[in-house]
Amino acid sequence: MFSLPPLRNHQATLILSTLLTLCFCSPPPKKITKRENKSPTNGFPTIPKSITFFGKVCSLADQDVQERLDRELLVNAFYQSSTTLIIKKSARYFPIIEPILRSEGIPEDFKYLCVIESNLNNVTSPAGATGLWQFMPATALEYGLKINSEIDERHHLEKSTKAACALIKSNYALFNNWVNACAAYNRGPNGLLQDFKSQGVQHYFDAEMNLETARYVLRIMALKMILENPEPYGFRIPAKSRYPRYKTKKFLINRPITNISKWSIEHGVNQKILRLLNPWILGNQLTEKSLPCFIDLPKDAQQLNNKHSL
Repeated sequence: MFSLPPLRNHQATLILSTLLTLCFCSPPPKKITKRENKSPTNGFPTIPKSITFFGKVCSLADQDVQERLDRELLVNAFYQSSTTLIIKKSARYFPIIEPILRSEGIPEDFKYLCVIESNLNNVTSPAGATGLWQFMPATALEYGLKINSEIDERHHLEKSTKAACALIKSNYALFNNWVNACAAYNRGPNGLLQDFKSQGVQHYFDAEMNLETARYVLRIMALKMILENPEPYGFRIPAKSRYPRYKTKKFLINRPITNISKWSIEHGVNQKILRLLNPWILGNQLTEKSLPCFIDLPKDAQQLNNKHSL
């Protein structure tokens, strides 16, 4: 069997000296300390003590308000597919909504109310509210929107936005406060007044609310924070990936159209494109009860192409 040769005296002495040097001359091991984490574990910005909301400084110092806002930030930041689509669609719809809000004297932050109502989709709720601003039929008629078998102007972005402005201004005239006017859009002005009266308070943040209304204003605030500064919340969406506004031209319609499909083809588009640009048109005709009106058609044939080849 192979064996190592015995160490000579000078070799043994050298090895022992080296070991003693390592034991007594090496620096002591560093004390491992727990590193303080100064940022949230999810990487999101910390909630500020106040933000500008509806044109005024709104305090967020209250712990309850902070936690409720934190919940809405987490829900919307981690619901990534939905919030990503909202960011993309906002590039198409906000340039239409913002000038109307300004012209009507409504704070621009109310565009985020539209976001949480519909996610910028012409959806219909189980209760029957529809459009980007989610008008119920009776309220829509009260604020001048036409609804019949041929058209539903709750799906007309410009007209429904003006109607929403009138409703918001009515709420503001009652409460003299934009946050309360916003909450009343969901709760209803009479319901909000009753809540305030029964609890002896005068502001949304001081009142106990049903769960939907309790979350309502904070959801709007959270979407404002995310859409105004999306990257810290994990959304990196370049401008070229956001949906462009449709380029359109308007046609005044003051005579009945008996066949929308045929009329569309005669004007260089198909029915699909016509309804995409005019979702308020329901049926296949426009009679006197729906006139006069303006129909949007593509201004740029390259953006919405009527002819495709495989």
